[in-house]
Amino acid sequence: MVLNLPTMTLSVPQELYTIIKKHNQIKWSEIARRAMWDYAKKMELLDQLTADSKLTEKDVMELDKVIKKALTKYYMEKDS
Repeated sequence: MVLNLPTMTLSVPQELYTIIKKHNQIKWSEIARRAMWDYAKKMELLDQLTADSKLTEKDVMELDKVIKKALTKYYMEKDS
């Protein structure tokens, strides 16, 4: 069975490219594919978890501020 898979071109920093080229025995495309699958699965799960949410982006940003403020206070008090 022959698969006709789409291709993707990635830009990487020169330092990374140098390391990749040094280790050409490694199937870097397979590593990239797996990493993207892992991330995509997390995004799909996030989409499922938030699909029925009534929160707006503004609500989320406000919660973010409250949580960060509380965490900062907690760790500042813990260190004193």
